[in-house]
Amino acid sequence: MISKVNCEIAVTHLKNKQFITAYNLFLNQTESLKKSEQVKSALLYLLAAECKNRQRKESENEIKETGDLFLKYSNSKNPNNVKGALLCASKCFLSLGEFDKAKDVYQKAKMIVRSTIQVTRPIVIIDYSKAVAMKLQNYVEKLGYSEIYLFENGKDAVKGCKKLFSKNKEPVVLLDMGLPDLEGDIVATKLLEDKLNLQIVVITADEKTTTRVNKTISTGVSTFIQKPFTLDELKKAIDIAESEYSLLQ
Repeated sequence: MISKVNCEIAVTHLKNKQFITAYNLFLNQTESLKKSEQVKSALLYLLAAECKNRQRKESENEIKETGDLFLKYSNSKNPNNVKGALLCASKCFLSLGEFDKAKDVYQKAKMIVRSTIQVTRPIVIIDYSKAVAMKLQNYVEKLGYSEIYLFENGKDAVKGCKKLFSKNKEPVVLLDMGLPDLEGDIVATKLLEDKLNLQIVVITADEKTTTRVNKTISTGVSTFIQKPFTLDELKKAIDIAESEYSLLQ
């Protein structure tokens, strides 16, 4: 109970742009939870990293601690979601530029068969091409999703997503890189500023090794698929997002 209260106080300081106070509160809590509640401790490190990011300071140490804690949790006795923990760890190592480690952890996650998750969440599709947006809508409907929102540009998408957040909705966002008004990394950053645990699937014609894709992935998105994509590729990407989401609940 005390930890929850302290976390709420720290979040309030973060919202009020009192970043140093918020950072110290988040960091103090991580130490007491490291051994007993590794996932909570990892999430608090992420929040501490966000405090540094908003001060334009480097947060590599906090992100590394986050990745190591998710990895440690995946190896603990009877973890609730091994695949989700490995995917979160992989994303942390990827953002740090530790590509080989990220790849190894990601491959371990892919080997785990995920149990079916009940489809109840909204899907947000952000794509300038009506043809691609309709293809995505058709695919996600085949996967069992029914609450679907379409946006053609970044500004409308950010506004629409914030409206969903205000209604306590937990969407999966399918984000195209080639929007007419905002770059994909800017849209992802704006959305993650409002909802740190949001799952974003980046969709692009670019190769994964390009600077633009790496920049967007480093903002904290869940995964990436390349155009032209198949239903199976989209399903795998959404499965990754759902695994990450279920771990954070």
